[in-house]
Order: sequence, then structure tokens, then C-alpha cells
Amino acid sequence: MGKILIEGLVACFILLITCVVGIANGPVNLVSLYEKEVQDRVVEKGLITREKIKRNANYFRLFGILPFFIFVLVAVYGINGAHGFWDGFRQISVILLMEGLFDRLFIDWYWVGKTKAWIIPGTEDLMPYIYGKFLIGKWVFTLVGYPVIAAVLSLIMSLILR
Repeated sequence: MGKILIEGLVACFILLITCVVGIANGPVNLVSLYEKEVQDRVVEKGLITREKIKRNANYFRLFGILPFFIFVLVAVYGINGAHGFWDGFRQISVILLMEGLFDRLFIDWYWVGKTKAWIIPGTEDLMPYIYGKFLIGKWVFTLVGYPVIAAVLSLIMSLILR
């Protein structure tokens, strides 16, 4: 179990690095992670275009989310040697839930909500940037969606590694 917890911490670090790189030239570059009203405002103010928001969102998926899932599969099946559905499901679930809780509590609640690092000038009146249905959706995705993703990945890997 210790190895899985370390892998969960590595997964959190992957997300953290992705966010640090994503906002290195300003948080407007990851405005795709904000509420629609914030996105509309930054486009209206000429800080970014809708096309660049879409491109940056795709970069975030390609260079952040994809490597994250590759890491999880390599860790669980390559390093830990998981066998079968349940072994893989348990390990993937722990790693994904650790990363999800880190994302909800440290990234969203603290870093975005309590520091100035993610503030886009001219949108302060729209803070907090993550609220209402969007916030609830993120929590539901973390607590329900991640175990579903773990189940799908475990099923695929258990069929491949027979």
C-alpha cells in the first residue's frame, strides 16, 4: 500500500507541474478551467481568443491528463504488477482519488481560491472562479467519475494482460 500512496503523490505532482507550466505566462492561459463567465470576460477584454482557449485546453489534456493516465497504468500494471480487474481497480482508484482530492482541495480551493496566482486582472468581480454547478460537477466527477474511469481502465487492462 505504501507504494500506491507514493504513486498517488507522484500523480498529484504531475497535476501540480501541469498547472505551474500552464499558468507560467499568466493564468489566462488556463482559463479553460474556469467558469464560462470568466472565459467570456477575458475574450471580451481581448486577453485571449476562443481559439487559443480551445488550443490551450487541448494542450492541457495532451501534456497533462494523458501523461497522468499513462503514469497511472505504468505504475499499477508495470511497477506494482497488478493482476486482474479487482487488483488494478483498487490501485487505480486509490491513485485517482488521491489526485482528485488534491485537485479539489489544494488546487481549486486553496491555490485558485485563496491565493493571487490564478487571478486574471479585470475578472476579480467573478471570483470565486470555480463555484455552483461547476464546482459540484467537479466533486461528482472526482468521487463518482474517477472510480468509473478506474473500472474501465482495469477492465481494459485485465483483458489485454490475460
